[in-house]
Amino acid sequence: MNKVKKFGFWSIVLLTINAVIGTGIFLSPAGVITTVGTYTPLVYILAALFAAILAITFASAAKYVTTNGAAYAYAKAAFGDTVGFYVGITRFAAGAIAWGVMATAVVRTTLGIFGGPSAVTKSNITLGFLILMAILLGIVFSGTYITKVASNISTVGKVAALVVAIVAGLVIWLTSGANHFNDITTMMLPNGEPVVKPLDVTIFVGAMLSAFYAYTGFESVASAASEMVDPEKNLPRAIPLGIAIIALIYVGVVSITMVINPTGVVFSKEPVILASAFTNPIIKNAIVYGAVISMFGINIAAAFSTPRIFEAMADAGQLPQVLRKRTKQNVPIYAFLITAIMAIFVPMAFQYDMKGIMIISSVSRFIQFLVVPWAVVSFYKNKSKEPILTPARKSVLTDVIIPIIAFFTSAFLLYKFNWAGQFSMKDASGATVTNYYAIWAMVIGYVILPLVLFIPYKMGMYEKK
Repeated sequence: MNKVKKFGFWSIVLLTINAVIGTGIFLSPAGVITTVGTYTPLVYILAALFAAILAITFASAAKYVTTNGAAYAYAKAAFGDTVGFYVGITRFAAGAIAWGVMATAVVRTTLGIFGGPSAVTKSNITLGFLILMAILLGIVFSGTYITKVASNISTVGKVAALVVAIVAGLVIWLTSGANHFNDITTMMLPNGEPVVKPLDVTIFVGAMLSAFYAYTGFESVASAASEMVDPEKNLPRAIPLGIAIIALIYVGVVSITMVINPTGVVFSKEPVILASAFTNPIIKNAIVYGAVISMFGINIAAAFSTPRIFEAMADAGQLPQVLRKRTKQNVPIYAFLITAIMAIFVPMAFQYDMKGIMIISSVSRFIQFLVVPWAVVSFYKNKSKEPILTPARKSVLTDVIIPIIAFFTSAFLLYKFNWAGQFSMKDASGATVTNYYAIWAMVIGYVILPLVLFIPYKMGMYEKK
């Protein structure tokens, strides 16, 4: 493949930004604001630090292992076939579910913008899903070059919309002189209760995970490392740089939003909540259409990266060889189709409940956040199960200290996570009931699916002919 058609350094930076900025910052700030109030910017900063620690860890792994698959490739190289297999399958499940979340968001938001609340029906969402997947199919099947161009354009569009929000907010603040940052502390719900409830560690961690969801996606960037120019050099530099740019944008957006109009965001009824902070129609439309571009762009990133996990496992003889089949444009066709089907099926099974699938998507990523740090340490100590063929410059800071911090931070956040609260939901009467969709999604994705695929693998049914 010609190097010109591969992802170069700046295209990888843009791919990182595109893979991360999607639904979260446009749709979820209100949830974080109502949970932690004036601590919201701090929560986004801490979430950014956590994301940066993980990003550096994944970037360190990428300089040792440059084959496709990202977390799967790192786990397999460090700990052997069995651990690699489980991480690969669960990473694929997480990626497909995440794609389902993002596809749900772009379809629901687009319907809400152009058709109003009455247009957001299950039948319309299903139709929208099929149309969206057909469009993505056309883009991805056009090859890496077209995908790169589409990814770069969508990234520029979404970043421009968020920069417009920051600049417009600063102008409003400086010209009006009004600062509403602390209004959230006295804001009341219609029933007379305060918007922000008393904080404890569990609530704060839950808010941080909600903010962290807006930073996830960086871990999939290296899934197609073989389609990048000098991945062992460019990935370790491009991924952290992308996260740094995103962090500046996110903290700027939530901070200026709380300064100019936190009430509009908290009580928003609009499809794109962030736009509710502004009254000027030009600015609102710029944010709304930027959100649609953002959500569409992150679907492109998911369509590009997630199928490569299945393909990488097939390349290693751990999944059926048919998943290795590529089109003339070098696209893994069957891996893509299976990923797309799962991305459609999971939201349907959840009845398009965004909260449920977002929770599963966010929490499910932590398997790789626990495994990859120790993989990097093993690479540094030359104790991996497979030989590392890529020469890499070793660093105690990025290959040992930061990965260990990443592991223990991930473990702490999982320990403090409100599992009982997140696996429940409100029924039609307002009563709290168990969210069986969420439970079954976890069981199928992290127990049944790996077991069903692992047995034929151990029987040698996937071996290369």
